[in-house]
Amino acid sequence: MKGIILVGGRGTRLHPLTLSVNKHLLPVFNKPMVYYPLSILMLAGIREILIISTPQDLRLFRQLLGDGSHWGLKFCYMEQESPRGIAEALIIAQDFVEVDPVCLVLGDNIFFGTTLPARLRKAAKLQTGAIIFGYQVQDPERYAVVTFESTVENSARAITLEEKPQNPKSKYAVPGLYFYDNNSIKMAKELQPSARGELEITDLNKRYLDQGLLQVEVLGRGIAWLDAGTHESLLQAAHFIQTVEDRQGMMISCPEEIAYRMGYITRSQMSHLAEQMADNAYAAYLRSLD
Repeated sequence: MKGIILVGGRGTRLHPLTLSVNKHLLPVFNKPMVYYPLSILMLAGIREILIISTPQDLRLFRQLLGDGSHWGLKFCYMEQESPRGIAEALIIAQDFVEVDPVCLVLGDNIFFGTTLPARLRKAAKLQTGAIIFGYQVQDPERYAVVTFESTVENSARAITLEEKPQNPKSKYAVPGLYFYDNNSIKMAKELQPSARGELEITDLNKRYLDQGLLQVEVLGRGIAWLDAGTHESLLQAAHFIQTVEDRQGMMISCPEEIAYRMGYITRSQMSHLAEQMADNAYAAYLRSLD
């Protein structure tokens, strides 16, 4: 399976912070925001990753992330000229994806939980259909909303999907993390723009739902999902990360550590990465790892 991180858009909800910088480069406590979705793909065992951003911002992501080899990964970069919808990312990625299944993650989504890596690796084995997730929130009208017929052991049978409904039928939002088979590209090309002129990822998920090929994984109490797309949620995410890291003494979504734990790089390679950094707490953490 290959991975896509969508880090485009204008970030208007975060103005004036994002008037001169892409929001996915903003810090969430001690890391750039893009490190968090990147870590999700790494934990799923995905090592070939496409970063999609605006023409003016793509060079900044290249500067930050490089070619991925220092983390045992392979990065490619492509442009989304204007924000024409999440589903367009799959069309842009056609030559990158080729015949493989794909995981698409949005650049402002942050996940944390002890059971998450195992569930991600299981989802990454997908060959047919699609897997999305459901997470209970207080303000479902801000998101795509999924309604279930029933739930059994973290899995659910979805019956409806709605994009930002005024009167949500449930409190389960769909986070920006999607696993698809290779048919997703063809299906994305067949979508019609919505009233706001975008190719909606919810419309693609509905296609899978109508075909009986959509699986929904419910993320319960043991997993946190944060959307860092507003001033308030960005601050809340930073506080959450700081609180957990200070309490446990372990970093959340540290690509260097994940690469080391997954066997993508050696201990000496990780030490070299630490030496290239300033003498700060991040580098000290890397040097302390067994």
